[in-house]
Amino acid sequence: MTATTETAPPEPEPGHDPAESTGSVEQTARALHSPVVEWFDAHARDLPWRRPEAGAWGVMVSEFMLQQTPVNRVLPVYEQWLSRWPRPADLAAEAPGEAVRAWGRLGYPRRALRLHGAAAAIAERHGGDVPKEHAQLLALPGVGEYTAAAVASFAYGQRHAVLDTNVRRVFARAVTGRQYPPNATTAAERKLARALLPEDEQTAARWAAATMELGALVCTARAPSCSKCPITHLCAWQLAGCPEHVDPPRRTQTYAGTDRQVRGKLLAVLREAVTPVPQATLDRVWSDSVQRARALDGLVADGLVEPLPGGVYRLPMT
Repeated sequence: MTATTETAPPEPEPGHDPAESTGSVEQTARALHSPVVEWFDAHARDLPWRRPEAGAWGVMVSEFMLQQTPVNRVLPVYEQWLSRWPRPADLAAEAPGEAVRAWGRLGYPRRALRLHGAAAAIAERHGGDVPKEHAQLLALPGVGEYTAAAVASFAYGQRHAVLDTNVRRVFARAVTGRQYPPNATTAAERKLARALLPEDEQTAARWAAATMELGALVCTARAPSCSKCPITHLCAWQLAGCPEHVDPPRRTQTYAGTDRQVRGKLLAVLREAVTPVPQATLDRVWSDSVQRARALDGLVADGLVEPLPGGVYRLPMT
């Protein structure tokens, strides 16, 4: 499950037909639907946001938290969050800095501000209930195409193409015969995902969750368990002999020594503080004064930290 603020995808390569190696998309879809959904029914993890009591708000919170963050790190924060803020209005009533504080060490803390902004909009525009319509979801601050589709599908059982990293990898292998999808989601991938959707809404919502789970548990990035896959006999990548990835090297993210690490250390101090923190305290966080100042300036610019007169800082209150 991925990304909040999506940008327009690049255009597909001229002449590329994502289904040409496996026949028509319609035939491929019909062959894939039943085994994938049946596998999901038997093997889906019991995750709190999949339970009926989670509701649409629980689904939305999970989608924000799971972007670029593994399930095992999200689970404890998710439980604490829903216990403290069981409805969007509960979160909206708090200062945005409290959302940043409660986000803990999940990383990419701007997601906390975006979720707070979405909660405030839900409370103001929709009477405190997460809207059902895809367009209304998409109009919420911090909600992009992926998140809107995921909430509409997983919370309300609607028919939408839900494309996260796991689903894109499943489709790349099973349908296009490639080991990995492109680095950025393409228009061709979106078109393929829509074409693969079952016509029935309930089945389509199940298919969306099932393909995501298949990518997370079986069709993994580094060591896929092809012998456990319900569609290995249909997989275009398997049938092609599992060719190696030939596109430009996939980017890997570093953390140690980066501005991201410094930002995290600065935020950790501010999250623990009950009163504004003086500059001298923050100066002890990182020895490189230039990088530390740059990281702090970035946090202020992003609205994650609020500077006050007298050279002290706190989490945002407004």
